[in-house]
Amino acid sequence: MQYEGNIIRPPSEANSIILQVTAGCSYNKCTFCGAYKDKPFRIRHESIDADIEFAAQYCRRQKRVFLADGDALILPFAQLLHIFIKIRHELPWVNRISLYANARAIRSKTKEELLHLKSLGLDRVYLGLESGDDRILSSIRKGETSRSMIAAADRITECALFLSVTLLLGIAGRELSAVHAENTGKVLTRMAPGQIAALTVMPIPGTKLFIDIQEERFFLPDSHSLLRELQKVIQFISLDRVQFYANHASNYLQLSGRLQKDKERMLSLIDAALSGSIQLIAEEHRAL
Repeated sequence: MQYEGNIIRPPSEANSIILQVTAGCSYNKCTFCGAYKDKPFRIRHESIDADIEFAAQYCRRQKRVFLADGDALILPFAQLLHIFIKIRHELPWVNRISLYANARAIRSKTKEELLHLKSLGLDRVYLGLESGDDRILSSIRKGETSRSMIAAADRITECALFLSVTLLLGIAGRELSAVHAENTGKVLTRMAPGQIAALTVMPIPGTKLFIDIQEERFFLPDSHSLLRELQKVIQFISLDRVQFYANHASNYLQLSGRLQKDKERMLSLIDAALSGSIQLIAEEHRAL
């Protein structure tokens, strides 16, 4: 199986068959993201079928498929249908297909189209919210509003697909940190995903965010401010039976639990970290 550039996938897809159906990201304008800056977006027509046939021969123990790169759902429905039918035919043992999708890609698909893909194995959609505050979404050039993000989430959940949403701690800088946390918690409540993952921003050379930090137009919160931001996000989420993860390598504190059941425990752990009772992850051990 041949991949083009670095492949980024969610931690939960570590054991999945990774099929790179697109290269890059169709949007690729977010100020903080450097993942696809040197990879122009395109559909990998020439290799999709061959990669599926390779997986049919060599990946028979893997029960899940993840479609890469950044937003595979942006593909035209006819192309997606071909891929899903090919997977069903060539990899009949696969019981789950997942993919990254941006909100625009989700809204571009009708409920009927998503249900058709679900019938062929689509199970999980990963969506990057980053922030629930419209000012911050605008400043990071996300190309979305909180309302459009909620609309995308509604499209996924009305099809009974599993929705996993990520948020980005620190992306509001110091001044809007508290507002970012509160509004993100509120929007996540409206989106009602099955899973929430919190990552912490790490400036990537070459991105606008990195340049803004160097030129002192953007100031990152310190580790304790980021913990308070995380704490406030959790406080403003009012959902039951949603898994919450803050255990990404970018975070200063590893945290996970189920809301609301584990809410007080997670808030207490953050308090302990703020007081120094729990040691934070050293800067040199953080990574994307």
